[in-house]
Amino acid sequence: MTAGPLATHVLLELWGVDDALLNDERALEAHLFAAARAARCEVLGSVRHRFEPQGASVVVLVAESHLSVHTWPERRYAAVDLLTCGHTLPDAGVACLVERFAPARHEVRRLDRGLPLAPVRQIP
Repeated sequence: MTAGPLATHVLLELWGVDDALLNDERALEAHLFAAARAARCEVLGSVRHRFEPQGASVVVLVAESHLSVHTWPERRYAAVDLLTCGHTLPDAGVACLVERFAPARHEVRRLDRGLPLAPVRQIP
């Protein structure tokens, strides 16, 4: 019997987002907190940084791992990561963020993390 993944890593690409939001590290943090709650994660803390002349990064540490966003307002683009383990609902976190960021377009990629590697077969 093989073990399942240890965690789920969701990569969320957001295009066509309001540039004012992408420059507002406090609003970005509030959106990540809301997504963490939607995903049933326990928030432990956060770090946020506003770049000059534009852009921001926010990381929210959760007991189940982390959520993060890095923005490029000049391109109206944000890159979001949700890495969670346990009995979380990452899809609910993604839905929350898509609603709050209201992008013109978005893309979601999901990776299973911590899967055991297949055994290497030795060739004599």
